[in-house]
Amino acid sequence: MNGLYTNQPLGSSLMLTRRLSGLGAGGRTWFISSISRSFTRSSIMAKSKFEYVRSFETDDTCLRNCYIVVRLDGRNFHRFSEQHTFTKPNDDRALGLMARSARSVMEELEDIVIAYGQSDEFSFVFKRSSTWFKRRASKLMTHVASQFSSSYVFYWKEFFGEQPLLCPPSFDGRVVLYPSNRNLRDYLCWRQADCHINNLYNTVFWALVQKGGLTTAQADDRLKGTLASDKNEILFSEFDINYNNESAVHRKGTSLVWEKKDETVTKRMKLPNTEEKEVRVTRSRRRVEALHCDLIGEQFWEEHPDILEEEETC
Repeated sequence: MNGLYTNQPLGSSLMLTRRLSGLGAGGRTWFISSISRSFTRSSIMAKSKFEYVRSFETDDTCLRNCYIVVRLDGRNFHRFSEQHTFTKPNDDRALGLMARSARSVMEELEDIVIAYGQSDEFSFVFKRSSTWFKRRASKLMTHVASQFSSSYVFYWKEFFGEQPLLCPPSFDGRVVLYPSNRNLRDYLCWRQADCHINNLYNTVFWALVQKGGLTTAQADDRLKGTLASDKNEILFSEFDINYNNESAVHRKGTSLVWEKKDETVTKRMKLPNTEEKEVRVTRSRRRVEALHCDLIGEQFWEEHPDILEEEETC
């Protein structure tokens, strides 16, 4: 007790222990309660003092009743494809990996009703009524980009085997809102038309280089000012290639949609007054399916009516 109140330098925990040991049970309770209230008041004051910094955050809530499209593009993928010796004009391993990564995103964020991809880009469409992440654009974009990028690395070996991943892939993203079904359809048609234009050019370009013996500069010069019909003619007359017979995944890109699939499993069940036995049970599950089809015509939309939501009328 003699050293209870001294000016000797003691550690805070030791000092508190000595103070408490010199008090009765009631005194200790009062002392602890006082300290607790003091800490609580201090914490609240500190929080309120610094909380003003939240006012610097911008409100990026997406407008209601609009489809939210998050589009990712590979960053510096021209160099990335050269470093990993992608096959030209199309590397099916790389395209398969892109689609697998996109499927991972859809399975994580089930409000995505369709995803469309080609080359090193993928667009993800959130349904118009989605409330994921309170419709905050930054949250949606960063979650999609991070899930896609990590999946690209995670599934690399599934498509490239023992070929090492030499550098980390990265994807930039943007968020665009489309208020009507027509706007959304036109966006997806635009991306598919871009796929066709780019793939036709690349198919002719690499045919001229790989089969025609031209340099890349000569091939580029040869194709300047040519129309789609000219490119088709070069392919057919010089290389006996009918562009319409090229792989649909190259010409049309990849559309990922949700489809219900019946799944039959065997379960062991015991019914009243019977012995346990195996029973085959069929159940319906939603799964992400990859399609390589035309989005510009009506057939796809008629076969997948759940993608578009009904327009609101006044």
